[in-house]
Amino acid sequence: MNKDFLKLDPKFNQLYEKFGPCPIPSERGYSAYEALFRAIVFQQLSGKAASTILGRVLKLFDLEILGDIVTFPSPQAFIAMDDEALRGAGLSWNKIAAINDLSQKKIDGIVPDNHEIGHLSDDEIVERLSSVRGIGRWTVEMYLIFTLGREDIWPIDDLGVRKGFQHVYGLEEMPKPKEIMTMADHLKPFRSYAAWYCWRVCDELKPQKAPKGPPKAKGEK
Repeated sequence: MNKDFLKLDPKFNQLYEKFGPCPIPSERGYSAYEALFRAIVFQQLSGKAASTILGRVLKLFDLEILGDIVTFPSPQAFIAMDDEALRGAGLSWNKIAAINDLSQKKIDGIVPDNHEIGHLSDDEIVERLSSVRGIGRWTVEMYLIFTLGREDIWPIDDLGVRKGFQHVYGLEEMPKPKEIMTMADHLKPFRSYAAWYCWRVCDELKPQKAPKGPPKAKGEK
């Protein structure tokens, strides 16, 4: 974490003392293809159920999850796999179609490899990855923050970010996406850190329902 962020607003100094340093990035190692493959499997499922299904899918390719290490099938291998077998492993037809689209876009070069993605801007990455079926802007923003470690991502559509921001700044109402877009301009170029602290504040408001990580996406395609 770049501590220059803490010089931008004393409110976040207090949150730093309370929650500790922001652990961004936290998931180095996934390529864009792997991150989106996993994201599609996990959409609208509990973590446990999604992990079980992912394990069954990987087994079709003689792959497995070993601790925190996941080896994903190649795009060519996934496209060649029988759809009925994938459905039998627990993937919905929509998710099979989405990962097939992801795989084809990886083959076509639309989904960049690790070398290329380091040279792309945030907006270019959002544009290219959100062209994949089933992938919305929020999912790409989470990839930018937690896998690539991009420091200035501001997910304005995220409910947790907006609710946490409301509490941090004592606003009477939760700001709408268009409103909050410019409200954090004073926190550039470290708005990813601000988003993380807003999530932590939101977690505390309703601890019994608080997610362990960023909130689930709403309105994903």
